[in-house]
Amino acid sequence: MDPSPNSPTGTSGTPRAAGPDRGPAPGLTRLAPGAARPGVRPVLPRRLPAVPARTLYLVGPLVIDQRALLATVAALVVLLSVVAWAGTGYSYAPYADPAPTVTGPVPTGDRELQQLTARLERRSRDLATRLKAAAPKGVYIVIDQTQNRLYLKKDDETLLEAKCSAGSGMVLRESVGKKREWVFDSPRGRFEVLSLLRNPVWAKPDWAFVEDGEPIPTNPADRLETGSLGEYALYFGNGYMIHGTLYERLLGRAVSHGCVRVGRDDLRKVWANARLGMRIFIY
Repeated sequence: MDPSPNSPTGTSGTPRAAGPDRGPAPGLTRLAPGAARPGVRPVLPRRLPAVPARTLYLVGPLVIDQRALLATVAALVVLLSVVAWAGTGYSYAPYADPAPTVTGPVPTGDRELQQLTARLERRSRDLATRLKAAAPKGVYIVIDQTQNRLYLKKDDETLLEAKCSAGSGMVLRESVGKKREWVFDSPRGRFEVLSLLRNPVWAKPDWAFVEDGEPIPTNPADRLETGSLGEYALYFGNGYMIHGTLYERLLGRAVSHGCVRVGRDDLRKVWANARLGMRIFIY
């Protein structure tokens, strides 16, 4: 049983009899509460030194203390001062074209100057005539591989400017078998339309199966694929064509395997003006 909260407990467990306070025992002095004992040095609590509050800065994922930040800034200032004083070892000067050099005799009189001017004008007219004679006549196609643009032109007039996709320049290497290699570039130069194909059927070459990780078929019928070349194709030799594409969102980028891809609406305009023997210039 727990002792009563009103009953003091002792070591013997027997309650002391209540009675008047008889004072301290002989030879003992009662101390007031909180008073120090004679001859005993009181123990005082130690006061910890005050720690100044630190300022932290959040720089990206890093938390930097203010003192560390100031030290870093001071070091950068010193480094920049040294670089400004000693230099970087490089000297910079604006580029200037070299002065033109004169070869041959320089006309000094008015008559000689007029004769030279007349010769230069005749030469300029002759070059312009030769250039005009060499320019393509009729309807032709110009393909800019750098900008991935196709131009349908008639003489000096541009009938159509369209986005296209030329060769990507990627390299495909065969990991097994013959270890062949294919480079997906579009050819450059002057070509002619050799055949016009409506609803062309693609006879997939070996690289198409190697790229997809599929076995190369032995049956030629297994190579045929319809729909991937669009509605029309202009064949200009060595397996290259101007044709449609299923990926019109990629037009304007060099992503083809060497052929020139054109969007459906633009290809219809090219087809409407196409003929056998039409010249194609690719650069």
